[in-house]
This record gives sequence, C-alpha cells and structure tokens, in this order.
Amino acid sequence: MSNRLQGKKILIITSNTGIERDELLKPLEALSDLGATLTHASSDGGLVQTFVQDTEKDITVKSDLKLSDLVASNFDALVIPGGTVNADTLRQDKQAQHIVKEFVESGKIVAAICHGPWLLIDAGVIPGKTLTSYSSVRTDLINAKAANWVDAEVKQCPANGWNLITSRNPNDLPAFNEAIAQALEAA
Repeated sequence: MSNRLQGKKILIITSNTGIERDELLKPLEALSDLGATLTHASSDGGLVQTFVQDTEKDITVKSDLKLSDLVASNFDALVIPGGTVNADTLRQDKQAQHIVKEFVESGKIVAAICHGPWLLIDAGVIPGKTLTSYSSVRTDLINAKAANWVDAEVKQCPANGWNLITSRNPNDLPAFNEAIAQALEAA
C-alpha cells in the first residue's frame, strides 16, 4: 500500500446490472492501494451484478450508495466502468448524466473505459475531444462529434478545464489506473 493518492476521493458509478467485473474491481483495488478513498455508487444502491465478458454472471458487489444520494463536489475524480449492459443502462440514467456534467463543469477528472464513454455521449460532454473506447463504440463517438477516436491503450484529453481519460478494454486497466493516479497527483 502506498500513500501516493492520500486525501484523494474517487467516485465510481455503475448501474446495478451487467458491470464488467474487472473494470469495477481492478480500479477500486489499484487506486485504493495507492491511498485514495473510493466510493462506489449505483443507480439503485445495494447489490450490483458483475459479469465476465458481458455474458457470464459473476459475483455481486455491494455499492456504497445510490447515485441520487451523492454530492459530486465531495470527489476529485469520476470513474465509469464499462460492460455493454452497464454502459447502455447508465447512459439513459438522468442522474448519471447530471453527475458527469457536474464533474466536467467543476474541472475534475472523468475516466471511462470500454463502453463507458456511451454515458459521456448522452451527457453531451465529448464534442471536440480525442478519446478511445471499446472498438464497437467508435462509430457512436464519431457520430457524437468527438473530434478524434484513437486506438490506444489509454488516451488523456485535458481540455476546457477538465481532464478526460479513456481506455479500450480490461487489458488496458493497468495503464488506465496509472493515468488516473497521475492525473490526480497533478491536480
């Protein structure tokens, strides 16, 4: 355990169904091990179903609170895990969209992996950005007027006062987690 991120508070938001297990648990573990305080909020609160590769149910994880019960200003960074079902459900959640907009307007770090950028589309925060995602989300991001989609392990796009960090898939989690840590250290 390190104190590298001591005093930093990170919010991870999910729906209650279909979260890619590693995209939730690996950032929780890695960033916590660096000394950050992590809070997991879900749409309905309570238990969250994880999946392995979007098809096989895995463990359930208890979230700390409901999206409607959190205060975005209490956090330094927002992490949005993927999973097709999670991301498609979360993108339609007005509370989740509001949370993303609050982080962006406050100039904070927003990090999304895999299908997680779908929420960024529906929150209306990506026009003019360069980002990456799971390959099947590429066309959606381009159609949403993202300036540029790149096939990269991790892409940081600091612009207009906030820092966007994106990655493609669970294989990119080490680089994704490190980019979040570095951005928090620089903030």
